[in-house]
Amino acid sequence: MKIKEVIESSRKLAKPFRVINGRNFKLSKYNPGETLGFGSEDKPLAKEALENGIQALAELQDMLYAQDKWAVLLIFQAMDAAGKDGVIKHVMSGLNPQGCQVFSFKAPSAEDLDHDYLWRCMKCLPNRGHIGIFNRSYYEETLVVRVHPELLDKAKIPPSLITKKIWNERFEDIRCFERYLSRNGIVVVKFFLNLSKNEQKRRFLERADVPDKNWKFSVSDMAERSFWNQYQKAYEDMIRNTATKESPWYVVPADNKWFSREVVAAAVIDAMANLNLAYPRVDKAKLAEIARARKALLSSQ
Repeated sequence: MKIKEVIESSRKLAKPFRVINGRNFKLSKYNPGETLGFGSEDKPLAKEALENGIQALAELQDMLYAQDKWAVLLIFQAMDAAGKDGVIKHVMSGLNPQGCQVFSFKAPSAEDLDHDYLWRCMKCLPNRGHIGIFNRSYYEETLVVRVHPELLDKAKIPPSLITKKIWNERFEDIRCFERYLSRNGIVVVKFFLNLSKNEQKRRFLERADVPDKNWKFSVSDMAERSFWNQYQKAYEDMIRNTATKESPWYVVPADNKWFSREVVAAAVIDAMANLNLAYPRVDKAKLAEIARARKALLSSQ
């Protein structure tokens, strides 16, 4: 497919899952098993579409790098076993590693806790012309820390600042931060991989039963599963308070990996296509310089 056709089909696919105004957002309205009518028999077509998307992403990335004006930041949030690693691996497989960086944010280090909660992510923001990928992010401070408020004690925040307003204050800070990024040419696109509790259970059991997947099994992940309802409420509030036109959330159905990967690829293509990327045009002086160099090469041995 031509890149224009891929962009057009990507826009149609991504649109139903995009949230740009979270005022009335309800997570319960989004089905984790949604496939827009496509079934398992359509997997070969989905695979082909993903391959076309990967090729289109490679072309867009090349122009992004050459133009050296914009940067793109992709943020992935999800419950355990939702498939973040797999999405990043498959969708970004065609990108040039020189223009792409992936950062995975786990529990804060001692150094991290000596700074504000945005600090460790701010220092990993992508350069112009580059794509940055955050596997989890500063949003953990409105998710894990909200579900486990005792973690605030480790953050060394002055007690007088830990009030009932702290989550709304963090949402406000994040909105301002992402607006600042957008005003400086960093496009923020956020993905919540929406996994059902039953599918998470199936994937956990698979990790326990299949020897080659035993290494993925985590007792701590199982412990977090007991807080499922609290996390769903935290994710809903997160999207409700931070979905904006400048930095939208995509609520990606995650029960079917083949479909979730296609939706993520479509959303990234759509976001990059909106930047009107193009290779830089050279001026007459540069063209004359190229002509002289070419002439010299032709006459050389």
